[in-house]
Amino acid sequence: MKIEHIAIWVKDLEKMKTFYVSYFNGTSSSKYHNKDKEFESYFLTFDGGARLEIMRKSGIDKPDMDDRIGWAHIAISLGSRESVNQMTARLQNDGYKHVNGPRVTGDGYYESVMEDPEGNLLELTV
Repeated sequence: MKIEHIAIWVKDLEKMKTFYVSYFNGTSSSKYHNKDKEFESYFLTFDGGARLEIMRKSGIDKPDMDDRIGWAHIAISLGSRESVNQMTARLQNDGYKHVNGPRVTGDGYYESVMEDPEGNLLELTV
């Protein structure tokens, strides 16, 4: 089995596309726009074949993350501790919220947790 892609609702489609393309070398599809449903999306493809669909639709707001059941984070493997450290510093310097790390977790992962432009959690891992 292979997960084909993960999708996330966003408020600012262009800002989120720029973030994932700029920081994680994603390649973007052309924008899909269904005017009747007021729906727009991009598919972002990353090294190794992972894909993220970012979607926006009129009337859909991001729910409050407190006590929310569902996706908790996206983990992005950067290949080395040094890469995790460098990306953490880069995102922090560019004003993105640092949640914790870099650290070794209880289950042995080396990770740092950051927020994307809309507050979604990104685990930066080896």
